[in-house]
Amino acid sequence: MTSTRTILLVCTGNMCRSPMAEAILKDQLHRDRKDHLYRVHSAGTWTIDGRGASRLAIEAMQEAGLDLTGHRTHHLTSEDVRQAALILVMTQDHKESLLAEFPEVDQRTLLLSELVGNRYDILDPYGSDTLELYRECAHEIESLLRRGYDRILELAPEGTGGT
Repeated sequence: MTSTRTILLVCTGNMCRSPMAEAILKDQLHRDRKDHLYRVHSAGTWTIDGRGASRLAIEAMQEAGLDLTGHRTHHLTSEDVRQAALILVMTQDHKESLLAEFPEVDQRTLLLSELVGNRYDILDPYGSDTLELYRECAHEIESLLRRGYDRILELAPEGTGGT
């Protein structure tokens, strides 16, 4: 029996970037008929459990045909890290703090931009009252996930264990 592989997306507050990335990646996996093989989950390094996604992140995703209204923030736990076959973070600071606490996940933790051979941070739109910044962020995340999709599948291959 094939087991699901967990792909964890991490940002700071789990209100904008990582929930948008989660929704986009889930949609890509669904379109590719691989959603039953992967569990896509997001978390924040500095958040309180149970808050909703930011209003403008919800709006930007609605424009893309994706729904974040049911999203609830989740603070990153050691269990999340342990279960993840692949951890994609939004910034170098996220990566450094994650690896300081969990050095054993170095080989399975990447900046989202590293999927496509780059190394840069995805800027956080949180706090802005400009929908355009959220659209730009969502577009950047979608572009990286689309271009890095095959690498994601390579780094978290189906049927190789995990949770």
